[in-house]
Amino acid sequence: MSLRFNYRAANEQAFRAMMAMEQHAGGRIQDKVLYELVKIRVSQINGCAFCLDMHAKDLMKLGDYADHILLLSVWHEVPLFTEKEKVLLEFAEAVTLISQEGVPVALYDKVMEHFSQEEYVDWILAINTINNWNRIAISTGMYPGCFN
Repeated sequence: MSLRFNYRAANEQAFRAMMAMEQHAGGRIQDKVLYELVKIRVSQINGCAFCLDMHAKDLMKLGDYADHILLLSVWHEVPLFTEKEKVLLEFAEAVTLISQEGVPVALYDKVMEHFSQEEYVDWILAINTINNWNRIAISTGMYPGCFN
């Protein structure tokens, strides 16, 4: 993969808009570990190497989460993740792949057992934001270290 162009330099206003979304979402989510897990899982689904690298490193700065990173793609098969984490990872997958099944009522009900309506909206915004970042990175040819 090769960098097609630096989108930040090409369209600074778009970059600022994305950063505003990121700052809003990041400021609203209290559980930073779960926030990074969601970013990594969505980036796995979308195949975004740049974001996978960035957010795996960000998660490791929060503690020893190597097992979480290694097993995240099979989160539903291992007892490592809490029920709350599993519900949110399932929700992140559903929102990322929204055209396939939407967000089924049973999943919505499970999410609402752990989060308020306000938090539900915060998580939708956070999931959509990382999806946006993934699409920018993939479309412009970003890869780990491309801006070094």
